[in-house]
Amino acid sequence: MAKTTIDKVHARRIWDSRGRPTEVTLAGGARGSAIAPAGASRGSGEAVDLRDGGKTFGGWDVTAAVRGVEREIHEVLVGQDVRDQKRIDKYLIELDGTANKGRLGGNATVATSMAVAHAAAAQARLPLWRYLLGTDVEPVLPLPEIQIFGGGAHASNRVDLQDFMVTAVGAASFRQALDWTAEVYRHAGLLMADAGKLMGVADEGGFWPDFASNEEAIETLLRAIEASGLKPGADVAISLDVAASEFGKAGQYTLTRDGRTLSSDEMCAMLVDWVERYPICAIEDPLGEDDPEGMIRFTWAVRDRVQVVGDDFLVTNAERVRAAAKDGACNALLVKPNQAGTLTEAKAAADAAQKAGMGRIVSARSGETEDVTIVHLAVGWQAPQLKVGSFARSERMAKWNEGLRIADSLGGDGPLPPRSDFPWR
Repeated sequence: MAKTTIDKVHARRIWDSRGRPTEVTLAGGARGSAIAPAGASRGSGEAVDLRDGGKTFGGWDVTAAVRGVEREIHEVLVGQDVRDQKRIDKYLIELDGTANKGRLGGNATVATSMAVAHAAAAQARLPLWRYLLGTDVEPVLPLPEIQIFGGGAHASNRVDLQDFMVTAVGAASFRQALDWTAEVYRHAGLLMADAGKLMGVADEGGFWPDFASNEEAIETLLRAIEASGLKPGADVAISLDVAASEFGKAGQYTLTRDGRTLSSDEMCAMLVDWVERYPICAIEDPLGEDDPEGMIRFTWAVRDRVQVVGDDFLVTNAERVRAAAKDGACNALLVKPNQAGTLTEAKAAADAAQKAGMGRIVSARSGETEDVTIVHLAVGWQAPQLKVGSFARSERMAKWNEGLRIADSLGGDGPLPPRSDFPWR
């Protein structure tokens, strides 16, 4: 066999019940491995995260998904040329045979797909980001979007909104964006501790708050930016992940922390009011995935000032992206490879967003591991932004530090995309 053909596909067992590393070995000896993440809040249209059920690991064990990799996926991929990612991913899609990867599991297919890409890069003796980008393209680093407070499904619903984040819109480099965020994170913790509001750390490393309302979280975040000596809106802006599908259904949104239920129009009005009063640059899933009309109304109200990001609403699906672009239902896509189930499908969604003039944010999940693949995807796919979670916890910092290592390999602090890529920046 040629050096670039696949010799073995193997899923190795580790203690972490959230994922298993899949390894692809080539005939020439090169190897690539990857681990699928998992999400606490999931869109109904995303690829299925196959779990065993039962009592082991609380039902979250993935033995069936591992078995699928070891047997069926291995048999189909042996002998395939690792450089043909599209063909390999097509085989994975056809082998599963379902619309949502429900038979083999999106966790099995995406881990295999990413491992294939790593093996191809290893065979070419290139880092994955360079292999994907090509050797004749000048790289840039994505602008970080980083959680400071966790809420919703990430923090036992201490507040209703899922993520209260910052984006260093005024930063001159990737490294400076991280430095500024570190200061905001530190001051946010001090402010919360002084007020007796600090309850610990949420799933993605952001502070676990005890705020009296959702808006108090925004106000505290604004104060943290100011306490850091940075200018809100000019240096550092606020971004929110509402994750409205978690507390909304059929156009009715129950904000438990605020003690009220809002109609779709009232939810839009509240968010528009926040945009008017706070330096907000992005809002993710402002309305539920079952409320497309609400998404359209909100996007048209703020489209020139704010990124309206589709996550559960788009689930990294190219057809949904094209439909949303046509309807004006959002103007940015959150790219989560495990929502799609293969790198080819995730890249197709990102390409559809770029063609439509939409923003693209490559994103981690709430259930993460030490795998740093998404950093390489963001750079290799020339995504303008990267969302990893917070500026704490090793599975988060591994990814931010990988970005710094890529910046170091380029001989600097990490050039960011031109400001023209961010109409709101």
